[in-house]
Amino acid sequence: MSEETIKNESDPVKKNRTTLYFLVVLVFIFVIRWAFIEPYVIPSESMLPTLLVNDHIFVNKIAYGVRWPFSKTWLAEWGEVQRGDVIVFRSSQDDGYFMVKRVVGLAGDRVSYTEKGQLIVNDSIVKKVPVLLTETEDSQNFYPVLPRDLGGEYNNFQVFKETLGDTTYRSMIRIDGFRWEEEPVIVPEGHLFVMGDFRDESQDSRSWGFLPRVNILGRASFVWLSCYETLQSVPYICDPSSVRWNRFFHTIR
Repeated sequence: MSEETIKNESDPVKKNRTTLYFLVVLVFIFVIRWAFIEPYVIPSESMLPTLLVNDHIFVNKIAYGVRWPFSKTWLAEWGEVQRGDVIVFRSSQDDGYFMVKRVVGLAGDRVSYTEKGQLIVNDSIVKKVPVLLTETEDSQNFYPVLPRDLGGEYNNFQVFKETLGDTTYRSMIRIDGFRWEEEPVIVPEGHLFVMGDFRDESQDSRSWGFLPRVNILGRASFVWLSCYETLQSVPYICDPSSVRWNRFFHTIR
């Protein structure tokens, strides 16, 4: 048998092997994204100072259980949503639109938010302490937000360190801004009350109501990439010259 014959016979084998490898990789990527993690890009300021515009985050999709593919039906559930969790979810108004907010109320909780920017859960005032954005809070390891992160309005904000349940985080309000208020409400069964950490710039449960638990995609885990600007030709792709290097693998809490 000539070398040419051997080569011709091996070509189909190589092509089939390459195709098989390609399909295996595609299936692997599909399984990972369906069951385990999902990338998400922060589009707005509603979660400042916890999450910045153009933060690229990973969502832990198995934090609370596993769903059937392309469905809201749980295949198995194990983790409980906690007050203070930062979650990514399908909008209750538009199923194709994803949002990120912090859980402040669980089913059965009584939640209110005052004109002075005070969160109250189950008739208990959520403790908050004024802090500076540039402070790292030592062991708290908060990201020191820079003026550039806020678009030049650095002196118009008041920042607090809040503790809700076992979670300590920062929230922010405008000193002279419009204040969303919320009269006391009881969170119904199967729902959550969520709010953005930038309380005056967030469309959340105060405006569109309770979030159905089945809408949860997963818990926001960490920032794997962040930048000030994205490419004009390809939105959501970071401009390499504007990367926030110190936010790589920043834990979200």
